[in-house]
Amino acid sequence: MVTDPQPTLLWHALIAVVGLILLIARAKVHAFLALILAALYVGLVSGLPLPDIAKAFADGVGAILGSIAMVVGLGAVLGKLLEASGGATVVAQTILKAFGEKHLGLAMMVIGLTVGLPVFFGVGVVLLMPIALALARSSGVSLLSIALPMVAGLSVAHALIPPHPGALAAMDILKADPGRTILYAFLAGIPAALLAGPVFGGWIARRLPAPELNAENLEVNPQSDRSKPSFRVTLLTITLPILLMVLATVADLTLPKTSPTRAVVDFLGAPIVALAAAVILAFWTLGFMRGFSRDQLLKLSESSLGPTASILLVVGAGGGFNKVLLSSGVGTLFAHTAGQWAISPLILGWVLAGLIRVATGSATVAITAAAGFVAPLLAQSPTTSPELLVVSMGAGSVIFSHLNDGGFWFVKEYLRISVPDTLKSWTVLETIIAVVVLLMCLGLDALRSFY
Repeated sequence: MVTDPQPTLLWHALIAVVGLILLIARAKVHAFLALILAALYVGLVSGLPLPDIAKAFADGVGAILGSIAMVVGLGAVLGKLLEASGGATVVAQTILKAFGEKHLGLAMMVIGLTVGLPVFFGVGVVLLMPIALALARSSGVSLLSIALPMVAGLSVAHALIPPHPGALAAMDILKADPGRTILYAFLAGIPAALLAGPVFGGWIARRLPAPELNAENLEVNPQSDRSKPSFRVTLLTITLPILLMVLATVADLTLPKTSPTRAVVDFLGAPIVALAAAVILAFWTLGFMRGFSRDQLLKLSESSLGPTASILLVVGAGGGFNKVLLSSGVGTLFAHTAGQWAISPLILGWVLAGLIRVATGSATVAITAAAGFVAPLLAQSPTTSPELLVVSMGAGSVIFSHLNDGGFWFVKEYLRISVPDTLKSWTVLETIIAVVVLLMCLGLDALRSFY
């Protein structure tokens, strides 16, 4: 890693981001190639040794794909089975009947927030996108007005609420109380999700082109109403991985590390194992019980994996760019610069996490690095709530998601929209969450001090 990054490196990082946007949006260079070029540029101008640039990029690709590649593949198979069996349509019609078209955004935000509690952001997107697609087809409503509230709920859960890794790490560094941290996260996060999801998401969806629901997205060999799975069977199938992950979380909080039961539950609750179990169950409940033959299920599985290649390449390249930025010292330089400002610890933690997030693209790195930097300030400010500080830094860690963030490409590819439209929708949505949560934290801090 570059140990003494120069201030000019900040300008080079900005040039790299602007160059990414121009290459992709104007020059029509594929995002996969553009991200490689941006990473090479940052590595070269930062003074990293040439072999280290290549190694950092490869490590970044491996790190992100190592955690999501199998999840995306298994999720794609599960999603295809949901579509082909009509299960996604059954769930969509049930939600549509219960909430009506006017409240679909609210319903999907609540579902996203709930599903996002035990699972990572990417896993939640993979699990819920088939339902969002089916809702868009059944209701005739733009996919964006359904999916944006969904990802808003998922994002709030991932950024603010333990046991997600960033919030958990910050909570440990700052010695924050878990119960109060979760309470403050909900109090600050729910208004933010409402404003960013149903309100802003619904508004921007009417001003952007609706993603095309082409033949690739439609059900394969759709079943008749009589042969479609019931809502209960479908719900059990898609919530199995969530239940297994929740059980793992409960076991981690209640059982000692040496417990054999905890080891077994942690194994079953690992995202790859949990999704694999759901796919195996789906082969029976959504496959054989619906009349699909073994050959048809094999064909469905194979057809579901092809479209994931582009997603994985782009997300992997985003991880490589992220790692090069970290190795170049951009995040360290941002933290050092912001740390010289004399402001409230809540605002300082938010700003630090936000700057590191913009520089590196990683919410987990942003909140963890910011927590380590502001931890000494708590001794100088005993009235500051460490729990609110965790939440405020979690808010800062999602601000302005852009082209160096793997989540940006994840959302872009799954929502089937262009880079400019992703910036107008997802990036603004994330920034709204960041700002609203900070304001809520400041308000909660004022109330806490008053009482």
